[in-house]
Amino acid sequence: MSSPVYEKYYVPAQSPWPFVGAVALFLIAVGAGNLVIELDKGSDGHGGKILTLGLITLLFMLIGWFHNQINESMQGMHSAQLGRSYRQGMAWFIFSEVMFFAAFFGALFYARVFAVPWLGGDSNNAMTNEVLWPGFTAMWPLETTPGGTQTEAMGWFGLPMANTIVLLISSVTCHFAHVALEQGNRARLKLMMALTILLGVSFLVLQGEEYIHAYEEMGLTLQSGVYGNTFFLLTGFHGLHVTLGTTILIILFLRILKGHFSPANHFAFQAGSWYWHFVDVVWVMLFFFVYIL
Repeated sequence: MSSPVYEKYYVPAQSPWPFVGAVALFLIAVGAGNLVIELDKGSDGHGGKILTLGLITLLFMLIGWFHNQINESMQGMHSAQLGRSYRQGMAWFIFSEVMFFAAFFGALFYARVFAVPWLGGDSNNAMTNEVLWPGFTAMWPLETTPGGTQTEAMGWFGLPMANTIVLLISSVTCHFAHVALEQGNRARLKLMMALTILLGVSFLVLQGEEYIHAYEEMGLTLQSGVYGNTFFLLTGFHGLHVTLGTTILIILFLRILKGHFSPANHFAFQAGSWYWHFVDVVWVMLFFFVYIL
């Protein structure tokens, strides 16, 4: 009977980066919350400064932690078991993101399928309409709030359609970059990655223009009732995920320029492409349910 083969497993030293990351996320949450309140009230405060400090701290953490991880990988410290752990971790992370967006889509469907018809006094809730909102007509998008605020629905054509095309093309270029890496074609890999990053940045710029148009010309804001709330909740968090995905792609591109990754060893690149494709799928669903329906 042969003796078992044991695999070396590298255990890194204690790291300060999880703590630094927790502090960064706390500052971002506090700063963003205060900034929204200040913008709503038209007052000055420290929300923007706290948010900026949190983002800088997060960037510092990412640079430090990624630097350590990359050095360990390039020095051959990572074992096959650790590689399997990374794959499982990334799969569970994406699953958690699926559940994250499922909750927000659930809120949208609840408002459209249940809450709005109830307020409109459907066959089983006639008194709800008379007591809570007399004269209310059930419709979606809900362009009039109980307080009388008027808004305009964001159509699917124009900027939203352009953003959909941009993001779908970026998913194709990301796939071609992955194929080029597996084939050892470094020139095409660099070109496809650069195009993917450019498309990701273009999406964020176009979404910024869409938000400006919504606030300044359509009256569509966070104060525009349940429609405005769900619109900015879903599109805003998706935009945040695109920002994260673009950041990941930029880091991968810099590593590619330094000669990192090989056809046999490139899970970091694969994980980044998984995340980017996930972001694209979420946008397609969002475009269909938020903009078109």
